Amino acid sequence: MPIATSPQAASSAILERDGRFLLIRRKNPPMADLFAFPGGRAEPGETPAETALREFLEETGIRAHNPVLFANYDLKGAKDDGRHFFLSVFRIEADPDIEAVAADDAADPGWYTVEEIRRLPCPPSVRDCAEKLAALATGR
Repeated sequence: MPIATSPQAASSAILERDGRFLLIRRKNPPMADLFAFPGGRAEPGETPAETALREFLEETGIRAHNPVLFANYDLKGAKDDGRHFFLSVFRIEADPDIEAVAADDAADPGWYTVEEIRRLPCPPSVRDCAEKLAALATGR
């Protein structure tokens, strides 16, 4: 039986342009080949917002600003692997003329609609955020 540990802090960042969301494809386990919002683990002393901005820059080459907390998720891995993350998801802003370039553990940056995200292999938290944002956009 795995020993219970405190969750690791992680953050991700949502950048939206014209009803499309920037996703990257993860290159490394445990989420290899899944599409996700840019993000990752916190470094010592970082706030969740700082983590979101740093990870976004590392994975896309885009310097973002104005992080606003959108959602939190308590993510536990499979019973036996002991992974446990507390994920803070932020909406961010960035210069609309800067294009994403995949770096770090990210590949294939692209802009996706909510309908496209529904069909992509992605973590449930990504799909949940996209659905919530779609509902906000339509006023539901």
